[in-house]
Amino acid sequence: MAIPAATPVLLEKNDIPLAAAMLARAFESDPKMTHLLPDIAARTDRSRFLFEFEIRYGLIYGEVYATSPACEGVCVWLPSEKSAITLWRAFRAGGFRLRDQLGPEGFNRLMSFSDRVDALHAQHLSVPHIYLFFIGVDPVNQGQGLAGKLIRPMLERLDARGFPCYLNTQNEKNVGLYEHFGFRVVDRQMIPGSSIIHTAMVRDPRSET
Repeated sequence: MAIPAATPVLLEKNDIPLAAAMLARAFESDPKMTHLLPDIAARTDRSRFLFEFEIRYGLIYGEVYATSPACEGVCVWLPSEKSAITLWRAFRAGGFRLRDQLGPEGFNRLMSFSDRVDALHAQHLSVPHIYLFFIGVDPVNQGQGLAGKLIRPMLERLDARGFPCYLNTQNEKNVGLYEHFGFRVVDRQMIPGSSIIHTAMVRDPRSET
């Protein structure tokens, strides 16, 4: 077993299957994933395809980090101008296969969910910023501070540049974690057609005093 590095390592293209499999486990019971893929028997396999796509997207348009080559934890950061997944960007990242991989109903739920989340994102932060697209830690490695190891280096970079950061979560349990890193809640609302409570959070850059 690899020992997580003191600082995150850049994820390589060859690491995508391993990272996606870990994320599928990490998000198996996440409210967003249970909404998109309610069939628990198929959820892990189908969500793996979604995470493979999202990691490829991050490698093309942003930065993807792992705790170590073993991918105990993974996060994807995107510049705000690349945070909306357009048709062309999705095509470049292999998204043309998602309808078959998720099934028509899962794909349609994803499109509806993404449209709403993107609209809220644009509403709450219009200045240039960095978007924490997602972060996940393998269930067997949770509670070891790996999320902090993934998040802190980027937040330090953003503070140095004077850049804000945006994220959203559909898991109420994570709100306190993000508040610990300086994020504040700017919106909390139910996603139409679901039981998901969507929380939007912003972190303003910190300056040295």
